[in-house]
Amino acid sequence: MAHQDQLSEWISSVSTNLPHLSRPQARVLALWSYGIVMTRCCGITTVAAFLALLLGRKAASVAQQLQEWLLPAQAKAGAKRGIKRQTLPLESCFAPLLAWVVRLWCDSTSLALALDASRLNQDLTLLAISVLYRGCAIPVAWAVVPAQQKGAWRAHWLRLLRLLRPAIPPGWKVLVLADRGLYAGWLFRRIVRLGWHPFLRVREHTTFRPVGRAKWYRLEQLAPGVGRVWQGSGTAFKTKGSQLNCTLCICWSEAHAQPWCLLTDLAPEEAQAIWYGLRGWCEQGFRCLKRGAWFWQHTRMTDPQRVARLGLALAVATLWMLSVGSELDRVFDDPAIPELYGLLRQSTRQPRRRQVRVLRLGLLWLLVRLLSGQAVPLPIRLYPEPWPAAPPPSGLPALLEEPHDQPS
Repeated sequence: MAHQDQLSEWISSVSTNLPHLSRPQARVLALWSYGIVMTRCCGITTVAAFLALLLGRKAASVAQQLQEWLLPAQAKAGAKRGIKRQTLPLESCFAPLLAWVVRLWCDSTSLALALDASRLNQDLTLLAISVLYRGCAIPVAWAVVPAQQKGAWRAHWLRLLRLLRPAIPPGWKVLVLADRGLYAGWLFRRIVRLGWHPFLRVREHTTFRPVGRAKWYRLEQLAPGVGRVWQGSGTAFKTKGSQLNCTLCICWSEAHAQPWCLLTDLAPEEAQAIWYGLRGWCEQGFRCLKRGAWFWQHTRMTDPQRVARLGLALAVATLWMLSVGSELDRVFDDPAIPELYGLLRQSTRQPRRRQVRVLRLGLLWLLVRLLSGQAVPLPIRLYPEPWPAAPPPSGLPALLEEPHDQPS
């Protein structure tokens, strides 16, 4: 009975934070996410078997309940007999999900989002916007599209960004990062119109004209070697129809074979090229969704909409475990907190490399609590780390100091 009480608390937490859902919709979402966390699997058979054992119900009836939650209204049992059924309003969940993250966000009004695409399997591709957090990522808006489908992703990205805007409080600083494969002028402009700050990577052969200069330069000329950093205002893209007034940040570290060339609307003195390193956390987020935790890539579903609805349960499960894991992970960062988990600490030097992912810490702490007969921990807070900082660029390349620039 104690475990059922804890499940009831989780159902109440999901209902409170996603209040636009009907009570049955919120309840089944809580059941899905609870089962995913406890079994570390998103297969409907496994989750249904676990919940049936926990609740003392028949596995077939639990599986039917979970299955119906994924289906559109017209495909649910009883719909053809005139029984009124509802489709889960997935896209209306994105802003409340991000708002849940914002409510848990402690001691910061800065947020980094990443746009990226990942293959779920041979047939489906995931387009996701994620909150970057402590070496991982929380998906807050997504679309699942057929992998072989022709056509651009522009409409999906624009819609997802627009849906998230109401969840961000006024005055918050939001950085939106994307790799060079996703750069587009329309994406840059949409992010700026939303009041956020694009931080979009472009290719090294892109041309740029610094403010006060007549000559166009390839980006690779502005930081011509490993260890070089440069940033300044100007105009990107020589073609008139594509020109963009922006700030360019370039950073070429020894750890990378190519420089990071980034366009943003932030002033040169406000931007840090090193922030782009946060985007790597998005890859870890995809890993957790798939082989690192929930094994989403093993889904045998072929309908993109059903797979996308399952993604909501995975996102809620991820948010839950990252919040729980944060309570341990922040021990590394805050010297005022007693080191209760010293075995996990490997080094006090900064920057540190995590020995255990935050999400896995959450799963381990949940297991310890269950084995010791304690209550299942619920999401309480998220503790974002400060964005990395680097010293300012040291001078301009010699080619920019030439006194007689001529238009090219």
